[in-house]
Parts: sequence; C-alpha cells; structure tokens
Amino acid sequence: MLGWALTFLVFALIAGVLGFGGVAAVSVEIAQICFFVFLVLFIVSIAINAFRGRPTT
Repeated sequence: MLGWALTFLVFALIAGVLGFGGVAAVSVEIAQICFFVFLVLFIVSIAINAFRGRPTT
C-alpha cells in the first residue's frame, strides 16, 4: 500500500511539473488515501500484535 502511495506521489509530481494540474491533483488525492489506509492498517496490526503477546521479530 505504501508503494502505491509513493507511485502516485511521484506521478503527481511529474504531472505537476509538466503542467497537468488536474491529473496531479487527482494523483495527490489517491496518494493520500493510500497512505492513510496504510497507516490505519499498520497501527491495527501493531495493536493486534501487542495484544497477542507475541514478540516482534
């Protein structure tokens, strides 16, 4: 998920430099959504791992 966010962010930067403002704006929105979904899933997985009592490796 983080890879997708970075991909869309790079795509947005390239589109912005080339003057495609609409494409850049949509790509930034998608990158933000992917990043926040990644962040929520990461926090949930950390919490579940902490409650199970398994050591992190």
